[in-house]
Amino acid sequence: MSQIEIRRVTADDQAAWLPLWQAYLRFYNTELPEAVTHSTWQRFLDPGEPTHAALAWADGKAVGMVHFIYHRSNWSVENSCYLQDLLVTPETRGTGVGRKLIEYVYSTAKADGCCKVHWLTHETNATAIQLYERIAERPGFIQFRKGL
Repeated sequence: MSQIEIRRVTADDQAAWLPLWQAYLRFYNTELPEAVTHSTWQRFLDPGEPTHAALAWADGKAVGMVHFIYHRSNWSVENSCYLQDLLVTPETRGTGVGRKLIEYVYSTAKADGCCKVHWLTHETNATAIQLYERIAERPGFIQFRKGL
């Protein structure tokens, strides 16, 4: 594989981002209304929004994506960064693209004054968990939620 370039999305990247987003939703066996996808994309482009996206590029093709959101915390003065979505195309898994996307989030969040990056994954996502355990700590918290 050629050199991997990670860069923040621009308005010109929507056609490259959309198939990755759709693949991510399929991976988690979910669907979202088109209005949500449209709103999500628009938020990435709005500098006033706390949500961000970057793509991994190889040979002119998007091979991975990451979405992250800055938010307040009652446990620090600085913002925290929630890495919400991460996907690497099947053909590039295991080549370091996922690590590069996470490291991009680490460096971007640090440069923007955040004090930590945190994320979740499904307990069955064994391949990703192998990577995550090498590059972050696993604090042992269990997620609870209720849709409203």
